[in-house]
Amino acid sequence: MSFQNWDEIRTAYQVARIGTVSGAAEVLGVHHATVIRHIDALEARLGAKLFQRHARGYTATEAGQELLKVAQATEDQFGQLAARINGAGSEMAGELVITSIPGLSKVITPVIAGLMAEHPELIVRYVTDLRVFRLEYGEAHVAIRAGSAPTEPDNVVQRLHEHQVALYATPEYLARMGTPKADADLANHFFVGHENPTSRAPFYRWLSGVVARNQVIYRCNDSEAVEDAVQAGLGLGFLPVATGRAHRGFVEVMPPREDWVSPLWLVTHVDLHRTTKVQAFLTAIKAAAKGWPAICSAPEHAH
Repeated sequence: MSFQNWDEIRTAYQVARIGTVSGAAEVLGVHHATVIRHIDALEARLGAKLFQRHARGYTATEAGQELLKVAQATEDQFGQLAARINGAGSEMAGELVITSIPGLSKVITPVIAGLMAEHPELIVRYVTDLRVFRLEYGEAHVAIRAGSAPTEPDNVVQRLHEHQVALYATPEYLARMGTPKADADLANHFFVGHENPTSRAPFYRWLSGVVARNQVIYRCNDSEAVEDAVQAGLGLGFLPVATGRAHRGFVEVMPPREDWVSPLWLVTHVDLHRTTKVQAFLTAIKAAAKGWPAICSAPEHAH
């Protein structure tokens, strides 16, 4: 099958993704009759049924699933190409996509705001998520990740900072339960923690070795939820230092420790690393990070 049939393959991909002819037609901006014609023509050319038709819509057959793997990869590659073309210019305009782990907005947003003030034609998408965004497919221009150094072969990785956390509580909780003075005192306290008992975060690993799991009475998977639970007085909780110290209603019960630290990494794709927008953000974020609270100094680069 030649490349001239890509429209039909793309149509089949959208039908499988959405499950209906009308939905695919809307996404593709074509008449539903065009969608049906593309599917029929593709099935005739391949000599196989790609979809089971039923009252609720279309479901891909085994042959359809095989075709869709190719279509998905091709769609991803087109997205990658578009992102590279979009980011290849030297102008400080258009969209800049930045992703980070949750909980860093308080230190990253001022950097973005400063960049946008200097370059009013810039549009920024800032997405916080624990999942790893695929820079090779153009999902983001810059990612800020925590933990072990990213190892994807086509990425440029630079050590940005140390992600510092401390243990916080409200004055009301401490009035009710007392203020721990040493690690041994933690046996008498309740905690807000991660819902995954095997979390790789170094501070949660430390906590699991110091207190019983049943002392972690409120368990969640999001730093904002941890902050809300600590504020509600449910227990002691780990928060980023930038968050905890900016909140007047929190008491820093135990200051940051070296074995609670997670390294923060700046990650860019090699094809976009040298573009003007990406370099401007990298310069600004690295300059700002020098003023963030830290215990250990970080090496400047790691590749």
